[in-house]
Amino acid sequence: MSEYYTELAEQVREHFEDSILDCKVATGELTITVDKANLLKVCKSLRDHGEFKCDELIDVCGVDYLDYVDGQWDGQRFAVAYHLLSVSLNHRIRVKVFVDGEPPIVDSVIEIWNSADWFERETFDMFGIVFEGHPDLRRILTDYGFIGHPFRKDFPLVGNVEMRYDADKKRVVYQPVTIDPRINQPRVIRDDFRYAGREQHPEEKTDA
Repeated sequence: MSEYYTELAEQVREHFEDSILDCKVATGELTITVDKANLLKVCKSLRDHGEFKCDELIDVCGVDYLDYVDGQWDGQRFAVAYHLLSVSLNHRIRVKVFVDGEPPIVDSVIEIWNSADWFERETFDMFGIVFEGHPDLRRILTDYGFIGHPFRKDFPLVGNVEMRYDADKKRVVYQPVTIDPRINQPRVIRDDFRYAGREQHPEEKTDA
């Protein structure tokens, strides 16, 4: 299978030339990196060209590179990954595009694959990435009054607000979160000779 994807990667490089930034095979998977300005052109060609025929979009997901490699990452903070499937040719291709800014913005691929609808809404909800041209870009997993984007690495674990039912107002209300942040203590491993492979404790040794 890796040999197949190596040949497919060569076809991708020859076909797209300067329209892509990178094309590589790793762990048996083919990933194409494109500039966001060329995203729609590349995606349409991957769907329509006879060598690729990626007629199905099976997933869209966001990536937050904040603190990646211990904060040494110097590229754009966010990326969007599109997972494509060719049913007739039985291969998969991943397309990755990097975005930055606040909010990060990239073109919607919903006109190319209708299945992008809810995938893009989920990525917007979780990462705050805006898909320009999406006809109904709104939250899909969190509540409408939710603040922030939970999959961003700088999002607090306890959130920003909480909701509860107010008996006096007879409705759900939002308020600042009241949960105290939990501080995890590092695990202490004691040298007490309880673990397999350790030497016998001196007190446990017996005279010959």
